[in-house]
Amino acid sequence: FDPRHYLGTHSYGFPKTGPHRLRFLLESVKDLRETLKKKGSNLVVRKGKPEDVVRDLITQLGSVSAVAFHEEVRELL
Repeated sequence: FDPRHYLGTHSYGFPKTGPHRLRFLLESVKDLRETLKKKGSNLVVRKGKPEDVVRDLITQLGSVSAVAFHEEVRELL
């Protein structure tokens, strides 16, 4: 979870993620983790800037050969 997604917007100061959306996200992640565990896998969940968290996970794991990601599409003004 990137803390920057929970700050106010630049233009109007409204939260990017309100309490209802946050609850939905947390419940969805919890459900995904439980589903993966039933299939013999797991889900790593971290809080922080992705550029820091991913680097730390790669260092911790030590044998990473590839990293895939997607970038959020931002609206052009």
